[in-house]
Amino acid sequence: MSRTARLAIAGACAALVGLAVAMLVGGAATPRVIPGLPDEGTLTRWGLPISKMAMDVAGVVAVGLLLAAVLLPSDKGLLGGPARGYVRAASWAGLVWAVAAAATMIFSLSETLGAPVFEVLDGDELTSYASQVQQGIALTLVVLFGTAIALFAHGAITAGAAGGLLVLALVTLLPPALTGHSSSAPNHGLATTSVALHLLVLAPWVGGLLLLSVHAMRGAPSLDLAARRFSRMALWCFAGVGLSGLFSALARLTTVGDLFATDYGLILLAKVAAFAGLGLVGNWHRKTTLPELAAGRPGAFARLAGVEGLIMMLTFGLAVALSRTPPPPLDLPVDPVFELLGYVMPPPLTLANLASLWWFDLFFATVAAVLALCYGAGVLRLARRGDRWPVGRTVSWGIGVLLLVLATQSGVARYAPVLFSVHMAEHMVLSMLVPIFLVLGAPVTLALRALKPAARRGDRGPREWLTAVLHSRAAKVITHPAVVTILFVVSTYALYFTPIFGAAMEEHLGHIAMTLHFLLSGCLFFWVIVGVDPAPTRLPHVARLLLLFVTMPFHAFFGVALMNMGTVIAPDWYERLGRTWGDPPLADQRTGGGIAWAFGEIPTLIVLIALAVQWYRDDDRAARRADRRADARAAKTGGTGDAELDAYNDYLARLDRSDPT
Repeated sequence: MSRTARLAIAGACAALVGLAVAMLVGGAATPRVIPGLPDEGTLTRWGLPISKMAMDVAGVVAVGLLLAAVLLPSDKGLLGGPARGYVRAASWAGLVWAVAAAATMIFSLSETLGAPVFEVLDGDELTSYASQVQQGIALTLVVLFGTAIALFAHGAITAGAAGGLLVLALVTLLPPALTGHSSSAPNHGLATTSVALHLLVLAPWVGGLLLLSVHAMRGAPSLDLAARRFSRMALWCFAGVGLSGLFSALARLTTVGDLFATDYGLILLAKVAAFAGLGLVGNWHRKTTLPELAAGRPGAFARLAGVEGLIMMLTFGLAVALSRTPPPPLDLPVDPVFELLGYVMPPPLTLANLASLWWFDLFFATVAAVLALCYGAGVLRLARRGDRWPVGRTVSWGIGVLLLVLATQSGVARYAPVLFSVHMAEHMVLSMLVPIFLVLGAPVTLALRALKPAARRGDRGPREWLTAVLHSRAAKVITHPAVVTILFVVSTYALYFTPIFGAAMEEHLGHIAMTLHFLLSGCLFFWVIVGVDPAPTRLPHVARLLLLFVTMPFHAFFGVALMNMGTVIAPDWYERLGRTWGDPPLADQRTGGGIAWAFGEIPTLIVLIALAVQWYRDDDRAARRADRRADARAAKTGGTGDAELDAYNDYLARLDRSDPT
């Protein structure tokens, strides 16, 4: 038996042991069965967590194998031999992922109905569960996406194709987790976001380590390069796992005593201990084994990585058992508004309340922090290197991040789900004001200057991946002026004049997706209009000005349409909130239409000023380039350097010589 097979068996055993012990401690393995009530049976009681753990592990393994496209060297966009083998192996991981998700669906339905597995398979309940229930739909998506990964990974030979499958694998991890305890937690917004972020940073960390462990045991080349790349990624993943886990615990626990007095808290403490152990092992990696790898001694790394992998598998078992253990019950008053929003109905709207009643949104707080830290790190790296970065761009980026924080964390975020007028103000700021300042900050140019090129020619580091994305066909399509205009304008009408808006307000993830769409569509549109970064499509300044004047009236028409509507948008949502203060929903909606109608003037003025400055600077640079070419030509030919002027002078000289007088 190979060392890789022994490692896989040891990891599976560690995960099963962690799952079994945690289920026994938490009581999930031995629930109290009341005679006469439905009981799913022992097979479902153990089969559901085991199949769920197999699904999670297969997903992480698929992510890790696809990470070979990022961690291992490539050659001019083509995967190297070892990387191609790992990506092909991800095809089998995707197939196991899909099968385990199907088994989880069957066991979940058995638990929901309180009937044994074989009875569930005889009826039509499985079809209804897979297409109508949230948990069933989530598992159906995993089956479909896992099958797609299994099909396409087998023939992927380019780094770009493997990178696209890696993104798909990360997305596939999210649906089942977001329909579990997180969606039913009292602060479901914080719980849902923390679980999503937890998975997105945990899977690359665990999967990447498993990939490196197998790579080291096989004695394959480029281990030193892959380990250094993974070490940088793992540090960020470790911090992300710790913070997201902390916020997830805060969303479920009310007191510190719950950690020691409840089964949920005890399993959580065991998971924290395993996480601390992983941090110590990772620190040992950075200090000891990476230098040994650079010196050509991979044995120590393989042994330590194997131990770290076992701890990770044990942690996975604890995590699955934690998902099967109910969190401590909370004694909360029955409040339908709290169930919808995650907080009680705010008091009547005033400027003081907008300034004081801040609401922490973990997702956009993370986005703002990442934007600020990454941009600041890029500017600092250029300064240490002795390169100059325009102060105006840094100030513009800072203003954009500050406006993003104010729109998503202040009282505006608390009142936006309650008042349509405040929601529309938030929409306008996120789609028409924040993107202008972010785009003028030239983040892509900063990244291309700050990031170091890959050490080996033809390989892909972060700088090369960014360049590949900019030159990709997808980027050319997305940044086409017609496409960005449709996303910026038509999507607004489609959102508010269809049931999409009401559905998005019902779910926290829908609200995040809607808000993120405002931000991204605005960034794409203003990148085409006033962007200074390199882009697949570059318009002349006259065309940019024309596109701006053609697009902005549609936002005014949108505002006028809202002001003239006689019905309320998403009436069920506002009726369920039952707000008793302020204007009625229809009057407030008309106020929101007035905000949309009047708001476009401020962004238009900012864009016109930016366009005028860019136009002047481009003409000035073109004139200076022409002068330099003329000076060079003059030094070479002895003339003025201007071809037209020299030809005219020669013409006058010929006339002078031919004149008999």
